[in-house]
Amino acid sequence: MDMEGTGTSSGNWIFYGEFDRTVAYLSDQKKILGFNPFCHSIEQTSTENVFRWHFRVTDPQNNPFDVIFYVEQRDELLLELPKHLEFTDPRELSQEIIQLYTVGKKISWKHHQFPLQVDDPANYLFEGKAYGDLFMHRMPENQTKVHFKLRVDVHFTLYPAFRIIPEQIISTMTNACMCMIMQTATNKTFHSISKDFVKVEHA
Repeated sequence: MDMEGTGTSSGNWIFYGEFDRTVAYLSDQKKILGFNPFCHSIEQTSTENVFRWHFRVTDPQNNPFDVIFYVEQRDELLLELPKHLEFTDPRELSQEIIQLYTVGKKISWKHHQFPLQVDDPANYLFEGKAYGDLFMHRMPENQTKVHFKLRVDVHFTLYPAFRIIPEQIISTMTNACMCMIMQTATNKTFHSISKDFVKVEHA
């Protein structure tokens, strides 16, 4: 039986680190996702801004359960312009103006459709879809506020032993378990990141 599972995680943190340094650090997805205990590898593909995420967990029978995500990353500066510049074409803004009125940065992750088949259930290999946002806002005293949210959808094949359980129950259990695992991994990731800063605390 084929199933779909959805997991989410989120968090708000204050980084005791200068804004530009914090942004540069968190923009490196290979670095920050490398702290995730389930991350096996992150590779940049031949397509610009598209990355291949390989995550691995262990199933109830102690088999490696691999999920591949193809993710496109987009970066966006967050500006607060004075009224006389609010309706200016962004392409006409000088670098000095952009630097002066930048209050934050947004990094977005979204699923990228890979042209080839990824799923190989016989070898416990499945394709996932990931969507996320990372907001970073400049704060006084060389601090940066960070808001993170992530959602993943995974298509997988249900083991025969579980097929006697009603599908709705299995779906609810699967989603709850994925959310718990993802939130725990997110908390561990940011805890590991905090070692490279003066301090990181929950906002």
